[in-house]
Amino acid sequence: MTDLAPTLTQKRQRLANSRVFGYLFRYFVVAAALVFFLFPIYWIASMAFRTGDEIFHSPPIYIPSTFSLSQFAEAIQNKSILALANSLIVTSGATFLALLLGVPAAYSLARFNTGGRNFSFWILSQRFLPPIAIVIPVFLVYRSLHWIDTYHGLILLYAMFNLPYVIWMMRSYFKDVPVEVEESAFVDGASRLRVLRSIVVPLTAGGLVATGIFTFIFIWNEFLFALVLTGTKVATLPVAMNNLFGTQAVLWGQAGVLSLAAMAPIFVLVMLVQRYLVRGLTLGAIK
Repeated sequence: MTDLAPTLTQKRQRLANSRVFGYLFRYFVVAAALVFFLFPIYWIASMAFRTGDEIFHSPPIYIPSTFSLSQFAEAIQNKSILALANSLIVTSGATFLALLLGVPAAYSLARFNTGGRNFSFWILSQRFLPPIAIVIPVFLVYRSLHWIDTYHGLILLYAMFNLPYVIWMMRSYFKDVPVEVEESAFVDGASRLRVLRSIVVPLTAGGLVATGIFTFIFIWNEFLFALVLTGTKVATLPVAMNNLFGTQAVLWGQAGVLSLAAMAPIFVLVMLVQRYLVRGLTLGAIK
């Protein structure tokens, strides 16, 4: 018995040591992955606070000696920062319009099976169309309508292009709402529109937020249509960023400023509605 006790103690110690080693190894792998993926973001963002000498210094300076705002001043002076306002106007307007039109359409598909069983998938298939296939016809139509370099032209195009995604997503959320909840409201005299506005939409608020955020991100990052259909008045952030990379020089400092401007609204939006986003992504996963 006296020889057995130390043996059990040693085994427990080795087991505890192996668990600690496993935890430390996992933390090390996660930390290394974070550094690998976040370093490019840090590098381009830090350029916004560097002077021209620090940007092109060799060997590279990883931490700016002084956080200079000169790059922000140049971005404001060159009016490239105005692309942030253009992106906010276009993206917010297109997202709102896509949700405004997509929610009633999705409810109709979910409750009345409008168009038949395969009509919803046909709507989604319109989103599969590559933008490059229609950019020239859209440009010709917009030129004849004098919609080139206008807010309403981009808003309408982005809303229509993302409408199939909104309809498909919201249809799945609406199908998860029990029909009995709506029937009880009909007994009390509520109209179909009142039921949709006061009962169904609040019950699927998480899904609505998730759909809206992903639609916002899709429009926010769109480049091809914005490049072809805008000029100097309504150029969005991706277009303004592209203009900084010339054949003679690259304005790295202003690129860092615009990168921060492009990332900040998305981070702030996700943080503000994180609770609804998680709920919307998991809605309907557990029956």
